[in-house]
Amino acid sequence: MQKSSEILMDYQKSNIMTGDLLINNKDAYTTWGVNMGDGFIEAIYAPLPMKDVIENKSRLQDGKRVIIENRKVDERDLTLTFTLKGDSPSDYITKYKAFLDEITKGEFAVKVPALGEEVYHLYYLRSQSFGFNIARTFSKISVKLNEPNPANRE
Repeated sequence: MQKSSEILMDYQKSNIMTGDLLINNKDAYTTWGVNMGDGFIEAIYAPLPMKDVIENKSRLQDGKRVIIENRKVDERDLTLTFTLKGDSPSDYITKYKAFLDEITKGEFAVKVPALGEEVYHLYYLRSQSFGFNIARTFSKISVKLNEPNPANRE
């Protein structure tokens, strides 16, 4: 039997993770047992790629003409790592399947409140890696995603 202080510590640890990550306006930890994994913040917050500038090389002019004005943001692929935790193997499997259903059904919205009000609109491309513990209650999954319009963060 756990002591009340141990129960309180477990409760505090689980509540630290709530509200850190929202997927489709649902708390990822309370809904699927999902947290941000290694490098998550760095990957999602990285500077955005820009579309190529317009260039024109003419045989009648030296060098080339480059139009730099009004540059636009390009789409980007990113790899995000999630950790997923269940209380038992059956709880883990239920959460795992529900989480995959949520991110593979089409475009989904990710919000990290610690980074501000920006909402990242992403869609699933493929799994990059997957690791599972022996007890079948915890995993680490990296997924390749696409953000079609990084300028749209509403």
